[in-house]
Amino acid sequence: MVKANPRRILFLSRWYPNRLDPMPGLFVKKHAEAAALHNDVALVHAFPMDLKNGIQFEIDRKKEDGFDSLVIYYQAVRCKIPGIADMIKGWRYLQYNFIGINILRKEGFKADILHLNILTRLGLIALWMKIRYGTPYIITEHWSRYLPITNTYHGLLRKAITKIVVRNAAITTVVTNNLRKAMQAHGLKSNYKIIHNVVDTDLFQINEKKEDLFTFVHVSCFEDRSKNISGMLEAIAALSRQRQDFRIMMIGEGEDLDAMKSKAKELKLNQIVRFYGLLENKNLSQTMSSGHCLLMFSNYENIPVVINESFACGLAVIATEVGGIPEHVDKQKGMLVKAGDKKALRDAMNHMIDHWSDFRPEKLRDYALKNSSKQAVAKSLDQLYTEAMSKK
Repeated sequence: MVKANPRRILFLSRWYPNRLDPMPGLFVKKHAEAAALHNDVALVHAFPMDLKNGIQFEIDRKKEDGFDSLVIYYQAVRCKIPGIADMIKGWRYLQYNFIGINILRKEGFKADILHLNILTRLGLIALWMKIRYGTPYIITEHWSRYLPITNTYHGLLRKAITKIVVRNAAITTVVTNNLRKAMQAHGLKSNYKIIHNVVDTDLFQINEKKEDLFTFVHVSCFEDRSKNISGMLEAIAALSRQRQDFRIMMIGEGEDLDAMKSKAKELKLNQIVRFYGLLENKNLSQTMSSGHCLLMFSNYENIPVVINESFACGLAVIATEVGGIPEHVDKQKGMLVKAGDKKALRDAMNHMIDHWSDFRPEKLRDYALKNSSKQAVAKSLDQLYTEAMSKK
C-alpha cells in the first residue's frame, strides 16, 4: 500500500512481546500496526535477560506487520545492592534503548514524532529528543498503578520526573476516562485524549457454531489478586447447585493457574469448568467465539482487551463495574456487578443463560468495528499525530 506523505513515527515501549512471554505489551504492537497503515513506523524495545557466553546484547530485528521492530536483549544487572542496583538498571535500560534509536538514525530514520508507551524511564529519552532534535512526543499510558485501588505509584523522584514528562508531551492518551482521572488526581497535567486498544476484527468474528450447552468464556493472565478467579469459581459453584445446563471455558495461563485448577476440583466443578491453557490467534478466536458470553470478575482493571475482542465475536459480557469497564459495557452489551459480590455474579450468570438472545451479536460486533478495529484506531492515531506536529 502506498502511503501519502507518511510521517516517521518512533515507538518506544516499556512492555512488548519477547522471547520469554508473547503477551506483555501486545496492545502496543497492535497500535504500531495501526499507525503503520498510514505512516512509516519503527519500534525500539529493550529487555533485560540472562544472556549466555559473555554476550552483552543481542538484537532481534523484524520487518513485518507493516513496521520495523528492534527488540534489544541485554545482560540483566546482577548487582543486588539496594539503590545502586536500581541506578545501574535504569542507566543500562536507557543505554540500550539509545542503541536501538541510533541504529535507526544512522540508517536515515529520523523520527518526526516519538510515541512513548508506559512511563516513566522512557520519558527521559523523550525529553532529551525534544530538546536535542525538536521532536514532539505523545504518550500512551496503560498502567493501572495510578488507580487508587492499586496504590503503586510511589517515589518522589519518579513522581517529579513523570510530572515533567507528561507536562511536556504534545498529547497523553489513555484507553479510559477512568485512567485519565486517576492520572490527573496525581497532578499529571496534559492534553488528554482517549484512544482504544486495537482488536483484529478479521480474526475475531461471529461464530454461528456454538457449544451445545450455554458456555461462559473467561480469558485472563490467571493472577488471582486482580482477576478474582477464586471468587468467580465460588459463584460458579453456587450456580451449579441451582442448575447444571452451562459450562465454563477458562483460557490462559499464569502464576495462579495451578491454584485455580485445585480450587475448581475442591469445589467439585470438574464437569463444568474446563481449562484450555494459553491460546493464541486463530485458536483463541475460534474457541472464544464458540461460547456465548464473556465472564470477568476482576477486583480492579483498566479495560481488558478481551472485552472488545468478545464484542467483535458478538459475545455479550458479564464483568465488574471497576476501572474503565463501565465505559464500554452497558445494558445493550452485557451486565455489570459489584466487585467481590459473588451472589450478584451468580444471579447475573443465571439471568444471562435464560436471556442471552436479548443481546444482538451484530450490534456488539458493530461497536467493536467502529471503535477498536485497526482502521478505526489508525484514523484516531493520525489525528493525534497531526495535532502533535502542529505544536512542533
